[in-house]
Formats: sequence, C-alpha cells, structure tokens
Amino acid sequence: MTAPRSAAIDVPAYSEALPCEDASARRARRLVRTALNTWGLSNLVDAGELIISELVANAVLHSGCSTMRVSISRNSDDHVRITVSDSSRATPVVRKPSSDAEAGRGMLLIEAHACRWDTDVYCWGKRVWAELLVEASPNA
Repeated sequence: MTAPRSAAIDVPAYSEALPCEDASARRARRLVRTALNTWGLSNLVDAGELIISELVANAVLHSGCSTMRVSISRNSDDHVRITVSDSSRATPVVRKPSSDAEAGRGMLLIEAHACRWDTDVYCWGKRVWAELLVEASPNA
C-alpha cells in the first residue's frame, strides 16, 4: 500500500497496484477502509468497500489485464473518489438483469451508492471511478 501522498494539487490519496484477480478485492477493500478511517470518514466505509469490490470484480471479469491500480482520493472537502484503472478500453455497462440472474448487478450497486460515477478512457486504457458524498457533521 502506498502511504498518503500529496499530489501536485495537494489531494490526499492512497493507491496500490494489484494483480487483476479475485483475491485483490480484499486488499482493495483494506486500502479504502484505511483511507476513510484515516480521514475520519468511517461512516463511508461500508459504501466505499462495496464500490471498490464491484469495480475490482468488473476489472477482473472484463478487462483481461494482468494488473490494475486501485486508488482513493479526497478530491474536495465534500467528495471522495474511488478508482480502478486498467489497460482495457472497454467501458462498463449498467445492465438490468432479471430478478433471478446471479450476476450483472455490479454497476447498479455502484449507481445506488455513489453520488456519481463515470469512466475516463485514455490511449493506455481506462479509469472507472465513483464518488461518495461527504456529508457535513451535524456538530459542525
């Protein structure tokens, strides 16, 4: 795991390159949990872990890549961005699976928990990201 870093614009972030395999979901969840707890955002841990799990699962199932990069950043005071980058340019699709389907709900789950999500496609691959809203503390 990479320690918190300050980017050129002083964005706190955690990032780790992982093998593109099912077992990496556990390490990705730990990265997200560590970052959110460090930033005092433990109320976002459940949603953050669900989102990173689904993004990692999509990369494993659909990218055909050997490695991926998972990251979480505090882009602003009111948003946290969770990202998975891989070398595939294929973008995720929100599906409407039948009620008895055993798969195909990952992006629907992300859509339900994130305040927004999108895919940025580059010549080297893509970044799929989802943002969580950081709500103001009632004591603030």
